[in-house]
Amino acid sequence: MKLIHLSDLHIGKRVNEFSMAEDQKYILNQILEIIDREQPDCVVIAGDVYDKSIPSAEAVQILDDFLTRLAGRKIPTAMISGNHDSPERLSFGAQLMKESGIYVSPVYDGQVQSIGFADEYGEVRVYLLPFLKPATVRHVYEEETVESYQDAVETAISHLPLDTSCRNVLVAHQFAAGASRCESEEMSVGGIDQVDVSVFDDFDYVALGHIHSPQSAGRPAVRYCGTPLKYSFSEAGQQKSVSVVELFEKGRVEIREVPLTPLRDMRKIRGTYLELTARSFYQGTNTEDYIQAILTDEEDIPDGMQKLRIIYPNLMRLEYDNRRTRENRQIQQAADAEEKSETELFSQLYELQNNQPLDEEQKQFLEAAIRQVKGEE
Repeated sequence: MKLIHLSDLHIGKRVNEFSMAEDQKYILNQILEIIDREQPDCVVIAGDVYDKSIPSAEAVQILDDFLTRLAGRKIPTAMISGNHDSPERLSFGAQLMKESGIYVSPVYDGQVQSIGFADEYGEVRVYLLPFLKPATVRHVYEEETVESYQDAVETAISHLPLDTSCRNVLVAHQFAAGASRCESEEMSVGGIDQVDVSVFDDFDYVALGHIHSPQSAGRPAVRYCGTPLKYSFSEAGQQKSVSVVELFEKGRVEIREVPLTPLRDMRKIRGTYLELTARSFYQGTNTEDYIQAILTDEEDIPDGMQKLRIIYPNLMRLEYDNRRTRENRQIQQAADAEEKSETELFSQLYELQNNQPLDEEQKQFLEAAIRQVKGEE
């Protein structure tokens, strides 16, 4: 069985006040071309379909066109709501769309929609689990202890009628611990929205949404496909793609990425004002790209943004990297460091180096080592 895994379309999104509608239409057309080539058995969209819970009329039209064209191809499509979506609005008309092969997760009430498929290796069941908050699950299962996101997902999965002898796929929108985030994602204080990847152990493939960088979490078959477009300059160096997933006999899953080429790339350019405006610098490059310019001039350029936009019309951000800004950063970093404990500072360094936080055992070891060095033990 072949799946195409999409997520985090964020239809209707604006980046630095630039509408991404034209770019989104372009990339959705490209995704349809990939679908035509790959001929999957199912397309999954793992949440954050819209960028806002109340999408604009233009955003609704873009999604309507995309789903209509998918339905015309007679390829089943499974879609869930993410934390940016209103589950009530996204699932409006779900019963009607089901008749056209478009399956949308309803508002969570303890019942999780599933879709059955079969191939030469047997049955495959695809479960559609929308974004869950603890309060949502606690309202359904009042007799169970649901205090954290971990509890919420564990409880919801424990009530699924899973047959682990067949192949099971979960479409979900949660933050798996250890995944690497980007600037364009919503952050929760202290990482309270994290769930351990072990909650997904009974699934042969987990199609996740929420994280904007393509990556696996814990094991290859627990995967974020990432956004189809770059939505922050922290993603400037990424290659966006769709994930093509093939399930063979139970226990064998193959995943590959099909790259996407945007209408306009998002990239950073760096140099003095004279360097960035020199014909030799910008000739041969796409000046229509979305640009973050980093000027290294010691003095600010009057009306620098407007002047640079003559050459780079989609300049989104202008920053300076010079003696003054570096000193300001050092002062801020020093002030931040003074407010943090040794454990917090080391934990921050560890996460920067390893793209994942310290686990509880590592924290206990670190705290014991710090106490020993400080002579408290």
